[in-house]
Amino acid sequence: MNKRVLLPTDYSKNALNAIRYAQELYQDIECDFYLLNTFQVSGYRLDSMRIPEPGEYFYETAKANSEEGMSRLMETIRSRSENTKHHFHTICTLNNLVEAIKNLIIQKDIEIIVMGTKGITASKARIFGTNAVRTMEQIKDCPVIAVPETPEFSPPKEIVFPTDYKTNYKKKEIDHLVEIAKAHSAKINVLHIHKDADGKLNKKEQVNKALLADILEGTDHENHFLSAVKISTGIHLFIERRNCDMIAFLNRTHLFFGSILSNPLVKEIGYDPKIPILELNDN
Repeated sequence: MNKRVLLPTDYSKNALNAIRYAQELYQDIECDFYLLNTFQVSGYRLDSMRIPEPGEYFYETAKANSEEGMSRLMETIRSRSENTKHHFHTICTLNNLVEAIKNLIIQKDIEIIVMGTKGITASKARIFGTNAVRTMEQIKDCPVIAVPETPEFSPPKEIVFPTDYKTNYKKKEIDHLVEIAKAHSAKINVLHIHKDADGKLNKKEQVNKALLADILEGTDHENHFLSAVKISTGIHLFIERRNCDMIAFLNRTHLFFGSILSNPLVKEIGYDPKIPILELNDN
């Protein structure tokens, strides 16, 4: 069965960049890419009692604009890609993005989402575009890769994976990280940041550390330790020092990082992130 990747798009430059990133990231893997554009009708709310239906003028106009944009996008993709391992499917639907994604995860058995961090109207003052934030916040059934506004694809060679070892790991949570690392011969840098200078682990943390090592067996991985430094600051310094190409983390909403919206890591990585972020879920 082909890998099934969802690529939300608002036809912005950043969205196109994320699509190209996904193509290169999985260049040697048989993939079904699902291009999704959600559209709405001006003057109507999707949660109202009355929304336009197929056949009505405003619905058909919005749908036609969405499909025209998708047609142009497919022309661009075909003109730049000849990878026979990649197969594209297009979906234009009247819906909000998160609900459309939830539906497609079920209908198409989506394994991972790759999307841009900023859309057409995103301000430089924001960390991520609203759509990326909402997706990472609300989608818990599959991981999300948020791709910044980088000019070209850079294959991941140094991936940083921050952890506090406070909860156990499951292989299925880490599989996407392992797959990417193996596909690009990348090193996974497991980074433990401890508030105390000695960084001594208790018995439970030692067990979780050993479990993670078992899951990462067969990959090029290395353990690192930083002490007496803020989590976000330590990660930022590590990324710069090792010239990391990707950061991956488990989004445990009640532990370590907290939620994406209040996440000090995301906020302090910078208002204009330079490397992709792989958000894994503890499902």
